[in-house]
Amino acid sequence: MTKIQRLEREIKELTPGELAAFRKWFHDYDSVVWDEQIEEDAVAGKLDKLAEKALADHKAGRTKEI
Repeated sequence: MTKIQRLEREIKELTPGELAAFRKWFHDYDSVVWDEQIEEDAVAGKLDKLAEKALADHKAGRTKEI
């Protein structure tokens, strides 16, 4: 049994209250991991082309206010 399969089995056995607490914890944890990855990618220059394209599109009038 893989680690993922064990986790899935354990999660299925949670009470509704435990599942709600786990869901909140995982959402918060995933948000932190996502933010860290975005920061690492930005520092490494991995988002530069995307930012340049967005700025060029905006300068060319191909964007709209949301």
